[in-house]
Amino acid sequence: MRKIKIKQLKPAFFDYLEYKNLLEVQQIIAEVREKGDRALIKFTLKFDQLKISRFQIERNEIKQSYHFVNEGLILNIEKVIKNLKRFSKKQLNNFKSFEFEIEPGVFVGQQVVPLRRVGIYVPGGRYPLVSSLIMAAIPAKISGVKELVVCSPPSSSGSVHPLVLMAADICGVNEVFRVGGAQAIAAMAYGTESIKAVDKIVGPGNDYVSAAKKIVYGRVGIDFMAGPTETLIMADHSAQPSFLAADLIAQAEHDICAKPIMVTDSEDLAQNVISEIRKKLKELKTADVAEWSIERNGVIVITDSLNEMVEFANKRAPEHLQLCLKNPEFLVPRLKNYGSIFIGDYSPEVLGDYSSGINHILPTNYASRFTSGLGVKDFIKTPSSLKVNKKGFLKIGPVAMSIAEAEGLEGHAHSVKVRLNSE
Repeated sequence: MRKIKIKQLKPAFFDYLEYKNLLEVQQIIAEVREKGDRALIKFTLKFDQLKISRFQIERNEIKQSYHFVNEGLILNIEKVIKNLKRFSKKQLNNFKSFEFEIEPGVFVGQQVVPLRRVGIYVPGGRYPLVSSLIMAAIPAKISGVKELVVCSPPSSSGSVHPLVLMAADICGVNEVFRVGGAQAIAAMAYGTESIKAVDKIVGPGNDYVSAAKKIVYGRVGIDFMAGPTETLIMADHSAQPSFLAADLIAQAEHDICAKPIMVTDSEDLAQNVISEIRKKLKELKTADVAEWSIERNGVIVITDSLNEMVEFANKRAPEHLQLCLKNPEFLVPRLKNYGSIFIGDYSPEVLGDYSSGINHILPTNYASRFTSGLGVKDFIKTPSSLKVNKKGFLKIGPVAMSIAEAEGLEGHAHSVKVRLNSE
């Protein structure tokens, strides 16, 4: 892991990373849209080396998945779900249907309406991200979504990992499909013979999945393009190097594109953290991945002051922002751009990934400048309403007519005028 003075950072360090493979992904989406299941069969054979013609997982296979999962793990997953439900219900309480009289005779309001059908993408691999399924499914269910669909890449056996199937069942998912990659996103967006189209697609994925979500946006809603994980730890002399090293490694082991970053005003602390990382990597089973991302993407930025650390954090707009400082609460109001913030030595980001109740599907690649993490807000709509009586119309109608005339929209103005003339 390299050290660098903040003044030595090049502007490219803060560059938004453009998505590659867009042309190839566009071709995949176009073929799925045109050929449906035939395209899914073709791309599953090409990318997963599996010949699959039936994509939906049957109920009996989902029920059998419980036999392959440790009972203690099932209990812990239920604890995760319990906390996430409590947090999601608290979020939902902040969205209310209402109507009020904004002026005499003019009644405005909003309704809280859940989405009808939502697709969840769950990455596959040796260690499937079952927690991501839970983080997407539970807020959707709490919001009132009736139909939940999961797409996940098939394993070498041709099925979906038992842990994913079991969690999908506990979360109340309606349909699970063994299909991954850009082709899964296309199928959920446009529909095929096997997979009915959804209204919104959520969940993280690789570059192909993120690019596909970007392309189909508009045809369906999406959460955001969740790319490689990124963590920024702000630390001062009071922080424990072993904690910091462990937290940076925890993010680095996700994949070789992960971005573990620390910013500090203590050069001694930076050096101690680097030493701790070297020691801990020798004991880690995932050291090959973690070491790669630490060497390739890891950096400790040295600043001259706490103020510089704050400025750096706001400019970097990380997915995860962790405060290991003497007085962390003092800084929170000054920090504006992050997916989630973790305050204090005993609030490691790992708890946010799993057991705390907050959601870990968060914006990356500077997107926390304009959006926040997944939650119940992503599964509801708040359409507005208007009800005006004659008294109210006489009050606001001429105002609307005046603006319409100023914009040259004669038909708009006439819509008001014809009612005024009827009085």
